[in-house]
Amino acid sequence: METNGRIYRISEISEMPPRTNEARRVLRVMFSRWLVALGAFVILAFIIIAIFAPWIAPYDPNQQDLSTALEQPSQNHFLGTDQFGRDVLSRNLYGTRVSLVVGIVAIAIASLLGITLGLIAGYFGGWINTIIMRSMDAMLSIPPLILALVIATALGGGLKNILIALGVSMMPGYCRLTCGQVLSLKESDYIVSSHAIGVNNFSIIVRHILPNAFAPLLVLVTLTMGTMILAEAGLSFLGVGVAPPTPSWGAMVSNGYLYLLTNPVLSLTPGFAIALLVLSFNMVGDGLRDALDPRLRGTL
Repeated sequence: METNGRIYRISEISEMPPRTNEARRVLRVMFSRWLVALGAFVILAFIIIAIFAPWIAPYDPNQQDLSTALEQPSQNHFLGTDQFGRDVLSRNLYGTRVSLVVGIVAIAIASLLGITLGLIAGYFGGWINTIIMRSMDAMLSIPPLILALVIATALGGGLKNILIALGVSMMPGYCRLTCGQVLSLKESDYIVSSHAIGVNNFSIIVRHILPNAFAPLLVLVTLTMGTMILAEAGLSFLGVGVAPPTPSWGAMVSNGYLYLLTNPVLSLTPGFAIALLVLSFNMVGDGLRDALDPRLRGTL
């Protein structure tokens, strides 16, 4: 039997190792680490909580009852109440929705803008590359949280403006990574051959360059998801995040730190939720990087 120009005997074919599906291999390598599996389980649990919060939460998260303000944990209120008599457990459960929405939507904005600009800069080069990359360098000279704070303040705060601010502030990282990947790929033989047979630039970018640059971008998405959630919490803590009374973990930490000595649950529970979710995304991102990069396989 002849395969790829080589003739194999039947006995050799029977001894050849079976082909391994790449997706199965990546998942097997990822979840062979118990920390990665635990992180994925925690993320899944938070997603379930966010979806079913109206059925899980014992109270309306915005329902006020000043007669029960700052109540300690009890049978009626498992985590107590805040300064307005609102149930802390219910607000923590609903706060999961805000954090996940911010993480997903802001990442989508940052990756869409950054990847598009990076593809254009890396593929066409020249003055286009110079303008785009110098603009990204200027943005990178400002810490992302400070840049997001300035943009959010200028736009006026609120969930919609927070998404825009975080997406724009995180865009340069995606742009630089994409541009570097394109520069290393566009001189490959199959790209040169595509040019030779008359394939247009759009098809080359979409069908050949982007799929081959996708793995490191996917890792960056998972690693920056936690950063987005943490940044939203920081902006809400500073008062330019999600507008009250919408439950937000960052705003809950900000409102509860005044009562840290008398009722620490108000700040500690949302703070613990932020730390747990961010850590879980970082662990999954590390595991995905380990699975997709042959040089890092076998380590975490």
